[in-house]
Amino acid sequence: MLLALAAGAAYLAIQSSDPVYTFYEWISPARFQRYDDLIRSLATAHHLDPMLVKAVVWRESRFDPKKYGAARERGLMQVSEKAANEWARETKVSNFNVEQLFDPKTNLEAGTWYLRRAFEHWETQSDPMPFALAEYNAGASRAQRWSGGDGVAAVPPQTFLRNIDFPGTRKYVDSIPTAWTDVTNARSQPREPVVRDSF
Repeated sequence: MLLALAAGAAYLAIQSSDPVYTFYEWISPARFQRYDDLIRSLATAHHLDPMLVKAVVWRESRFDPKKYGAARERGLMQVSEKAANEWARETKVSNFNVEQLFDPKTNLEAGTWYLRRAFEHWETQSDPMPFALAEYNAGASRAQRWSGGDGVAAVPPQTFLRNIDFPGTRKYVDSIPTAWTDVTNARSQPREPVVRDSF
């Protein structure tokens, strides 16, 4: 039995670009699928791939709705107070209180809105994803600086990535596509026990 478990763990490590995600998803499917319906609904409403949003949630909070970040980000998507207040103002949410970001629905609404806006800022790029993820992680002004331009002129993604002088943001931008791939792969792999379908 132990040999079979060790072989299974080795197989996961070989097959997965993010073995940690895959391991935890297999041992705790309920935790990893708890917010699937909400993520799917809000991602679709903001024209985002639900798998990408789920990967961002994994990277930001490991699906912990009560996570409080070092820079006072809150909840599943680690939304900052500034981003949340922009979301509330732009979407005309009345009586918004930043502590509401610990509510999964509110957090995902604000986070997906902010991520969609970041993609819109970089829609003229051949691959807007690294630009949008950098903006989501470090803010629009820093992403603009790293692009070396006005956000409209085409910038090769590799040039943009080299210009990111925050190691944490560079790692973040690199890690999301990895997690996104693993979330997508996990969706297509049968597993036991299956609590309910993931996406």
